[in-house]
Amino acid sequence: MFSQAFSLGDAFCKLRGVMSPSPPNSSQIARLLEIMARLREPERGCPWDIEQNFETIAPYTIEEAYEVAEAIRLDDMAALKDELGDLLLQVVFHARMAEEAGHFDFEAVARTISDKMVRRHPHVFGDKGAENAVGVRVTWEQIKAEERLARANDKDEPHSILDGVALSLPALSRAEKLQKRAARVGFDWPEVLQVFDKIDEELAEIKQEIQDVGTPERLEDEVGDLLFAAANLARHLGLDAEGALRRANGKFEQRFRQVEARLGEDLEAASLDEMEAAWQAVKGEER
Repeated sequence: MFSQAFSLGDAFCKLRGVMSPSPPNSSQIARLLEIMARLREPERGCPWDIEQNFETIAPYTIEEAYEVAEAIRLDDMAALKDELGDLLLQVVFHARMAEEAGHFDFEAVARTISDKMVRRHPHVFGDKGAENAVGVRVTWEQIKAEERLARANDKDEPHSILDGVALSLPALSRAEKLQKRAARVGFDWPEVLQVFDKIDEELAEIKQEIQDVGTPERLEDEVGDLLFAAANLARHLGLDAEGALRRANGKFEQRFRQVEARLGEDLEAASLDEMEAAWQAVKGEER
């Protein structure tokens, strides 16, 4: 957890007197920017913070975003306030490193997102109307597509409707986004039952690979196709595949912990039939 790693470094720095009180009449954003600048000072800063770079901080940025989502899922407003602060720190940290390298600063980050929000909401800041949320979404996607095309042209690169779907997304989320993009130009199953057929096809191919003693690479390829098809099914049903799997993970964890509680010290010596019986008993209690 980034907050834990940062708190250790922060504690170390406090002992050295690095953390200074906020100057009078400053905003909390200005205070945070000053704290980060001080932490990164080569001579007087925090050794841990000074050693970091974009690559080492990126995993923490992703983790903090997930912790924000978890606080929202739990409807824990105190935790949400805390986690949003941790996520804001990530933005400040990256912006500070970029400023040190002469690329941009936090002000430029704020200006860029402000300009983007104005540009993508012509129905609010311009003269283009929008009757409902659906119309807003259509306009938003059109503007984003124009922005992606402009970026490709600026770089003299071929444009694809799949541009901008980040490689760093969780695999199921990225699968869904890729499928949605392709669906915009009609590359999609028109009926959900056809997706079931595709899943059956992928299952059959996995079974065939097992029978043929396929290589691990071939099996991985086929299992990947199955997961991609499962994400497609979730999308056709109007469900979030990533969220569905996250919920399934939580359900499995909760049930297995109850199985552990039922079997106690006998867990490791229990047979599969005994563990299955405990599992079914746990499920039965949920009904």
